Amino acid sequence: MGLLRWMRRRDARGHAHDKQEMAELTERVTRLNPRLRLVSRYQQRLRPALGQALDYVRELVQALPAPREASPQAWGTDPCIQAFFGTARDVQLALSRSPELREFFAQSPDTPQAYAVLGMEMTERRTLGVALEGDVMRTEVPQTTISFGDHKVRIIACTEGALREEIVGRMFDQLAMEGLARSAAGKSRRDVLEREQALLVARLNLARRQGTGMRSVFGGDGEATPGEQGRLSEQVAENERELAQLGPETGALERQLECLAEVLADARSCFSLEKRHLRLSAMNVLLAPDSTAPAHEIDLLTAHVPGDPPLVRSFALVRIARGDMLPATALLDEAERLLGGL
Repeated sequence: MGLLRWMRRRDARGHAHDKQEMAELTERVTRLNPRLRLVSRYQQRLRPALGQALDYVRELVQALPAPREASPQAWGTDPCIQAFFGTARDVQLALSRSPELREFFAQSPDTPQAYAVLGMEMTERRTLGVALEGDVMRTEVPQTTISFGDHKVRIIACTEGALREEIVGRMFDQLAMEGLARSAAGKSRRDVLEREQALLVARLNLARRQGTGMRSVFGGDGEATPGEQGRLSEQVAENERELAQLGPETGALERQLECLAEVLADARSCFSLEKRHLRLSAMNVLLAPDSTAPAHEIDLLTAHVPGDPPLVRSFALVRIARGDMLPATALLDEAERLLGGL
């Protein structure tokens, strides 16, 4: 399966779905729950939804901007890198602290640079600051500052093409996880219903027998009223209807396959990327569109990933040179310096 092959095969007929690529994707989305492969014709049944997801994933990945250089030198020239990091030194420190990036370079000694996804947490904070309004410098002006923290570099590749292909694969893994979560939620609901059913049936049987059981002999609680027995019967019948709608337990794999197909067909609602245009001052103060103050303009990408809780992270594709990585001893020295200042 290769994103570059997908790109080459696009023609006037639209997106062509190569049989081998579709087969590989089918195996990928079922590997978290390989028992799905026991379902009759599972490949054919997943193919329409898989094709829809593939078109959507292609669209997202191809639209991602080219990787930007992440280095101390780029901090002085790239508004995005300058917005993401407080200082040029912070760029080097954040990247050098990534265990995944250090391992990548250690295992690829002949690779001069790495392509990666830089993930960050963006924070918007309302503050009071100083601003120039016309020719007057005003204080305590309401402002919004943007900051980025928790920088992570975990998805790494040797080339831009390989990185984009890895992103495609990870997106399908996410869709498969969402399908598994949806089917698991359905199974949990069945368990609740079955437990509730057993309790209600037992209670109903006791209620019906109160007139002749031991409770009557020993003068226990009074007999259940006809109204209570009627309500219990209604609850039992309602639970039976819900269980019937879920289908017989022997069809569990069929339902799980259907959940996966539903998620793939509705990939747009399961995973999305948001593009936001920002005008920032040199201090990362958010500026209004009509502001005349000097500004850097950046397009910020934010990923929305389902889960419990959902994940929202800003990110950028970056290019990192091996030569910009700090040695481990320098990181230890930096840690000692920070500890000394506490």
